[in-house]
Amino acid sequence: MRNNEERFNKASEINTDPPPQVAVTNPQTEDAALNFVAPTDFVELPSKGNFYPSEHPLNGQGHIEIRQMTAKDEDILTSSALLKKGIAIERLLQNLIINRSININKLLVGDKNAILIKARISAYGANYKTKVQCPVCTQYSENEFNLSDVIINNGHDAQSKDVTMNENGNFVFSLPKSEVSVEVKLLTGEDEKKLTIATEQRRKYNLPETGWTDQLKTFIVSVNDITDPAVIDRFIDNMPASDSRHLRKVYTEVVPNVDLRQNIICGQCYSESELEVPLTADFFWPN
Repeated sequence: MRNNEERFNKASEINTDPPPQVAVTNPQTEDAALNFVAPTDFVELPSKGNFYPSEHPLNGQGHIEIRQMTAKDEDILTSSALLKKGIAIERLLQNLIINRSININKLLVGDKNAILIKARISAYGANYKTKVQCPVCTQYSENEFNLSDVIINNGHDAQSKDVTMNENGNFVFSLPKSEVSVEVKLLTGEDEKKLTIATEQRRKYNLPETGWTDQLKTFIVSVNDITDPAVIDRFIDNMPASDSRHLRKVYTEVVPNVDLRQNIICGQCYSESELEVPLTADFFWPN
């Protein structure tokens, strides 16, 4: 007891400062910070859910709910394995969709594009700087696009282009020169993925690129009610250029999508042109 008293007395002689103030924490505040939930956004679907089969979760739905990107999601965008396989963006978008029953590859391309743009705006803002090639002088210069200015095309121009929609949800119209009736379908993320793989294979083996005809062979369902793929392929390979141009124009107007065309001013020749916003590496990897 004596030794303890001596130690207490010595301690009181040495330490004359007032006792330290203990920080009072609010458990509720700490819990709120630790249990932070990423906010969500509702994305307007260009299709308005009108082109999905009855069993699809988005049938008749005009919007889809997605979660805003987090630091963990950025790991997906920097994963060398996912980037090498070319599925980083696909994996990211799948993770952001709140309804887990929705498969990103089963979404219409236009709806997928709308989700892509909204996710980018929520994460890094609407201003998007990237280099584009001027169609006049062919030089590259940096331009800034405002992603908030994109226009949602719901495909309402269909009737004005002598286009009808059949019971399968496909569009049918005639080509002006050959007078052939073509039936076209809306492309999904799965179709887009197949086209990308086909393009990469051609580049790998130094084969001529056939991007446009590959697209035609993917979305043309029938020609004069003939559904035989061999017949359709032969027609596409021999389609008059004027018909091809008309088909491209009509398809762009009737398919619900996000219109990414914006005006740019070339930094080299100062000419003004309308270009489609390029989705380069800068889109999700600014700076």
